[in-house]
Amino acid sequence: MTAPVKVPRSTYRQEQAEATRVRIADAAQRLFARDGYGSTSMDGIAREAGVAPRTVYAAFRAKREILSVICERWLERAGARERARAVLDLDDGEQRVRGAAAWLVGLYATDFDVVRVLDAASDEDEDTRGLLAAKLRGRNRVMDQLIASAEPDLAVPLADAQALFRAYAATGVYAALVVDAGWTPARFEGWLADTLVAQLLR
Repeated sequence: MTAPVKVPRSTYRQEQAEATRVRIADAAQRLFARDGYGSTSMDGIAREAGVAPRTVYAAFRAKREILSVICERWLERAGARERARAVLDLDDGEQRVRGAAAWLVGLYATDFDVVRVLDAASDEDEDTRGLLAAKLRGRNRVMDQLIASAEPDLAVPLADAQALFRAYAATGVYAALVVDAGWTPARFEGWLADTLVAQLLR
């Protein structure tokens, strides 16, 4: 008879700690979306997560660290990195431009609440603004790279094409058409892709 496999205690504790961090992050996201980032306290997050305040402070030193985890988990759920690589593997400029539109809508449609939380948190303290600026730079680098991959087929200068993509892909545009006007994400993606092809390509 085979002896049972023993799970190392440290691994179990690490899994418990990670599950607690996820639980806290999920609770914080709900409160950030409902009440606003600035109005949400660490104690409030603890109550929402059903843990002691000291547990929240042990897992995260500051609220912005929770925000960073929320953002990373959102990117993982959206498959953002894998989707970007897939777009770059496409054969021609039009496919890549349409793929860039699909990549962006994939992010927004996965959890637009996170996008709104990030926007709302931009008025907070300097450290939080720095975190958000870094996240925004990362997103813009990917967006710029996707458009740059279609450069041989562009009808406008690359910098203009990248700026136009960021303008059409602004969170306010998605909110106005999908959230307010009731478009489906698929309809928005089709509109964005067709618009980018018409505006950017030869």
